[in-house]
Amino acid sequence: MVMSGLSSPWTPRISLLAISSSSSTSTSIGSNFSKHQLCPPSSSSSSSSFRVICRSQYVANDLKFVLHDALDSSGVDTAHARAAREGLCSQIKKLSDIERETSISINRGVDLGKTALYIAAEDDSLISHSSVPLPVDAFIERLDDLSMAYCSRYSSSFKLSPENFLETLERYLYVNKGFRRPNARNESEPRALYLHSVLTHRLGSAVMLSLIYSEILKMLRLWGLLNFDVEIFFPHDLHSLPRGYHKMKSKESDHLHIMTTQSLLVEILRNLKDAFWPFRHDYTGSLFLRAAHAANCIDRSITSEESGFELASAKAAQHRLERGVWTSVRFGDMRRALSACERLIQLEADFNELRDYSILLYHCGLYEESLQYLKLYQETKNSSIQKQPSNSFSSLEEDAVEKLMIRLNLILMEEGWSRPSYSRSFLGNNSEPW
Repeated sequence: MVMSGLSSPWTPRISLLAISSSSSTSTSIGSNFSKHQLCPPSSSSSSSSFRVICRSQYVANDLKFVLHDALDSSGVDTAHARAAREGLCSQIKKLSDIERETSISINRGVDLGKTALYIAAEDDSLISHSSVPLPVDAFIERLDDLSMAYCSRYSSSFKLSPENFLETLERYLYVNKGFRRPNARNESEPRALYLHSVLTHRLGSAVMLSLIYSEILKMLRLWGLLNFDVEIFFPHDLHSLPRGYHKMKSKESDHLHIMTTQSLLVEILRNLKDAFWPFRHDYTGSLFLRAAHAANCIDRSITSEESGFELASAKAAQHRLERGVWTSVRFGDMRRALSACERLIQLEADFNELRDYSILLYHCGLYEESLQYLKLYQETKNSSIQKQPSNSFSSLEEDAVEKLMIRLNLILMEEGWSRPSYSRSFLGNNSEPW
């Protein structure tokens, strides 16, 4: 199959984005859990397993994730979480190379509102253990109601110039309806990161407000009420709101602020990953280095001197880990961090996601799985035709990867090695410490 010029950085896809399910050795990912993947097979299949086939290129391979099976093994019912993940996967299947690069203001192939709600539904199931799933359809209706309410209240705006129409729409969204961004200090507030919460509380991140804006435009276009092309200006600061502009009058500098279908979904998941990453006492710009620092995979002599607060936070985090408490108000949530990593891997966002997922599995005591994903990261990185941009953390990150690889190999070489006692208790812990 010939790949489009808009292909993702994960190339070649078939050989690198898979972990064989044929091996029965201890190096098979998920060997200690049931062989459950994320996208349902066709009804004609006699197998009860599920396969990751989120894009047609993966028909010969499958990639096993850990979270749901590990929760099941701990006695947690993941039926609703699995259903939400399958819903997400059904949308990812529609992401052709062209669709990934399509602006959200003209996207037609993927239902972005429903996709964001599937993400919210899975995480809601992971933390609430509710017997009732998040009502995705009800929130889709609430999203559609925003468009209907605008039409009934501002029907005359469709006769205005494009600039005046967009000004009216933004006044409706940000003044009448009161949608706003959180202040910079509370940028990672969970309420602002999930679509259902944003629709309820009117407090949302820039990416969530952009999604809502684009969904209103989509409905107006479907109803034949929008007769010009609109683009959404996505702000990269901590205060500005997404704004629409007439595409015919756009400038070249505006292109940097265009949100595509792929970049929007990646931004949603990376916001969640940042918010719930468990190692928050270290304020370096790399999440991987924070986790590597906690695992003693970094030479402390070359890092900045730690403050008393950071040392105390590190000890508190380790104490929580040993007691099986992995969710805390200001110290992240391992379950949601794992789920964000898994979904970013599905989206083929960046092969560094394999590395980040690996180190989380290491901290969970899932050494076999951690080693497999770390090997996959190195193979994918070495085979990628795209050069990763270097930054001030690159050499530290690669050094930490090598140290983690050596440690994992040594652990797995030991006879009679066993997982730490907290490797599963954090997943099965039903009580939230707030």
